[in-house]
Amino acid sequence: MTKQSSENSANTHIPLTRIQKLIGQRMLQSKQTKPCFYIESKADVTELMGLRPKFRKSLGVRITTDAFYIRATALAAKQYQLVLGRIDSDNIKIPDSINIGFAVNAPQGLVVPVIKDADKKTLAEIAELEQSLIDKGRDNKLTFEEMQGETIALSNLGAYGVDSFLAIVPPPTSAVLAVGNVSRDIVPIDGKPTERKIVTISLAADRRVVDEVYAAKFLNTICEQLQNPQQLV
Repeated sequence: MTKQSSENSANTHIPLTRIQKLIGQRMLQSKQTKPCFYIESKADVTELMGLRPKFRKSLGVRITTDAFYIRATALAAKQYQLVLGRIDSDNIKIPDSINIGFAVNAPQGLVVPVIKDADKKTLAEIAELEQSLIDKGRDNKLTFEEMQGETIALSNLGAYGVDSFLAIVPPPTSAVLAVGNVSRDIVPIDGKPTERKIVTISLAADRRVVDEVYAAKFLNTICEQLQNPQQLV
C-alpha cells in the first residue's frame, strides 16, 4: 500500500443529514441565481436593552431582542414593500403578507419557522409566537405549515459572539437581515464620550428586485425604530 492510499483510507467520512442536504441545495441555488448586494448599518439599542425587562413585566411575556428585530423588520417592510418582492417572469411579484422566517439552531440542524402577518401582530404576540416556534423547532415538532410562506428572512448570531456577518438570501425571498452581537462602544454625545450599546445589522438583497438606495432606506428605517423602542410596542 502506498503512502497516499494509506492516508486516504484514514480519512473520516461524515454523512450529510437530510436537513444539511436540503439547506445546501437551497443555498447553492440562491448563490447561483440571485445577484445580491450587501449593506450594513448600526443601531443604538441602549434604550431598547434598558426597557426590555420593563416590557417583559408590563406585557407579561418574555421579550427577546429577536422579537424587537422581527417587529421592526415587519413595520419597515410594510413601508418598503418591494423588499418582499420576487422575480416572476418579467415582473416583480409583491406578496400580500409580511411573513418573517427566522433561523433557529436545533439539534437536528438549522430550521426556519415563520411568523406570518408579522406586521399585524403586537410585540407581545410576536414574542409569544417566537418562543412557541423555537420550542417546537428544538423538539423537532414544527409542522410543514409553520415553516412555509416566508417573504423576508432574519438571522441572528449575536448570541454566539459574532459582531456582524452577511447571510445568504433564502430561495423563497429576495432579502435577509443578519444581526450581530450587541456590543459596548464609546460614541460622542453632546461632545462627550459616552458608552452605548450598539448592534450591527446587515442586509443582503437581490439587485433585480431592489436597488441600493431603496435597500438603504429600508435598513435605516429598521435602525430608527430600534432606537425608538416605545414605537414597537
